[in-house]
Amino acid sequence: MGKKDGESKPRGRMSSYAFFVQTCREEHKKKHPNDTVVFTEFTKKCAEKWKEMTPKEKKRFEDMAERDKSRYEREMSSYVPTGGQAKKRKRTKDPNAPKRSLSAFFFFCAEERPSVRAANPGIGVADVAKELGKKWEVCPNKPKFEQLASEDKSRYERDMVAYRGGSGASAVPKASPKKAKVEAEDDDDEDEDEDDDDDE
Repeated sequence: MGKKDGESKPRGRMSSYAFFVQTCREEHKKKHPNDTVVFTEFTKKCAEKWKEMTPKEKKRFEDMAERDKSRYEREMSSYVPTGGQAKKRKRTKDPNAPKRSLSAFFFFCAEERPSVRAANPGIGVADVAKELGKKWEVCPNKPKFEQLASEDKSRYERDMVAYRGGSGASAVPKASPKKAKVEAEDDDDEDEDEDDDDDE
């Protein structure tokens, strides 16, 4: 039960149920040393046994778990991690890389969030998100937001081609999602103006 040679970090603590399963396995090995144990079936039987046990019968294993918890806390209090353990490095994002495209739902949220907040003052971020999700389900203007998303995706693909083909810096100036939205709305207004001119 002690630490193995070469191990620096203390062994994790065991629960009362883990001690019970370990004890059952040891007893089974003593009685049937040549049997191969199917782990899933064995643990299922242990779980059934554990459920049927009285608190008095479980006390022995709970005491073992309590002693192990004390051992773990004692060892962890003096444990200092060594620098030899490899840590995962977080991939650094290139600040010159183009901003990813937004989905139709994100464009919808950008437009609807202020009205949801105004209608429900004091609600949290999660509740705002839930409300936006409900509104999105019944939104009659989905094609409008899907068009904005499609345009933003095209913008992103163009920017990525320029970014990968260039020296690492995007040759196409990046437009923020809000700017892309405003530009898209301006384009719609111009189209409407042209339609009005045609009518005259």
